[in-house]
Amino acid sequence: MQDSNVKSDLNVSKDPDEWVSGDDPMTPSQASYLKTLCEQAGEETDFDERLSKAEASKRIDALKAKLKL
Repeated sequence: MQDSNVKSDLNVSKDPDEWVSGDDPMTPSQASYLKTLCEQAGEETDFDERLSKAEASKRIDALKAKLKL
């Protein structure tokens, strides 16, 4: 029997606001992907290279939803 405190689904994503390193600058991979998504969404001018990891993750999710990816 599983301990009720253990998540049964290990693929559950943690909220970016709860990430320990969420305030760190976004990674180069995030920046590249975010820039590509901004271009695809016609929002090139909205790309901000100063976003944190958490902010970039949320922006990526929003753009993916907008683009229905």
